[in-house]
Amino acid sequence: MTARHEAATIDEFEKLAMQVARSLKAGDVVALEGPLGSGKTAFVSAAVRGLGNEAEVASPTFTFWHRYGGLPAIEHLDFYRIDDPLEARELGLEEAFSPERIVFVEWASRMPSLIPPGATVVRIFGAGTGPRSIEIESPAGQSGKAG
Repeated sequence: MTARHEAATIDEFEKLAMQVARSLKAGDVVALEGPLGSGKTAFVSAAVRGLGNEAEVASPTFTFWHRYGGLPAIEHLDFYRIDDPLEARELGLEEAFSPERIVFVEWASRMPSLIPPGATVVRIFGAGTGPRSIEIESPAGQSGKAG
């Protein structure tokens, strides 16, 4: 099921991310797509807060992987700079996917073989300080609705 949302402000965008996060449980994967500057990391940051975690979230573009503690633990991956699934495996990124963790993946479409079936897909349209359109494709059994 795909739900479509509009966020005229960053506050609305962050509230949506927090609402989505509240529906997540250990083992869930959220694949984020959108152009540079669309707010993928901002979405993850708000989602992490929505999960009750006050960790400082930063883009893992150059480090590929950030881990934020908590129960469940939160993994934050970025595939932007990865061109080959072998490279992702050499970096051990598949280890982030676990039934005990929630995983957020920026630029997920660059490594579709690592994204498990049933992942929630968040597509963000827009950039900068402008409004955003967000599509949330949820696996069967979840509504894809926030709030």
